[in-house]
Amino acid sequence: MERKFHQELEKLKQDLLRMASLVEHAIAGSVKSLVERDTDLAYRVIEGDHEIDTMEMKIDEQCLRLLALRQPMAVDLRFITSAMKIITDLERMGDQAVNIANRAISLNREPLLKPLIDIPRMARLAQSMVKDSLDAFVNQDPDLALSVCQRDDEVDHLNDQVFRELLIFMLQDPSTISRALQLIFFGHQIERIADHSTNIAESVIFMVKAQVIKHRGGQKKGYKKHREVE
Repeated sequence: MERKFHQELEKLKQDLLRMASLVEHAIAGSVKSLVERDTDLAYRVIEGDHEIDTMEMKIDEQCLRLLALRQPMAVDLRFITSAMKIITDLERMGDQAVNIANRAISLNREPLLKPLIDIPRMARLAQSMVKDSLDAFVNQDPDLALSVCQRDDEVDHLNDQVFRELLIFMLQDPSTISRALQLIFFGHQIERIADHSTNIAESVIFMVKAQVIKHRGGQKKGYKKHREVE
């Protein structure tokens, strides 16, 4: 019985990683469709979202079944409940990739407003956060997870920088407003992807160390200040 339970946990982990891989590819594809003005790629990202949604429902059912039938305790319980939170964040990141792809299709029909520099930088940083949060999950590495939380402020800073620069464009030339607003939207979507990566990292820390942290609470230096879970 114990062996079968651990096999089921391993299958849950592998399914979650497969879903994560789909989301990572969707994010990369959506950003590439914008930077390289590749509308066909944007459509492929949108079409692929159905598989991500299907995976979320499948994994959620697995988690509920394990909770109901196995009544897990301690670290196994935290693993399953963390997995349920992680797939929610992954599904939302998939949605954000679709949002970026949809807007890329629209923006690709218009002349480029300006060379894209900060948005691709934001995207690379957010993608590294996605990768590292998932690596932290696989390797049960709370230190790597904490480093993901600490990088969120850098994405926020770049997003603010993008907004200020585009605001100047709009004030100086009202004909740029539509394209500038589209780029502001891209920045916001990438910032949300970084936020969901941070949520995953927080779930990893809870899973491994039974600690709850709030990445915007100013306590990012270590674990001693974090509240222990009874």
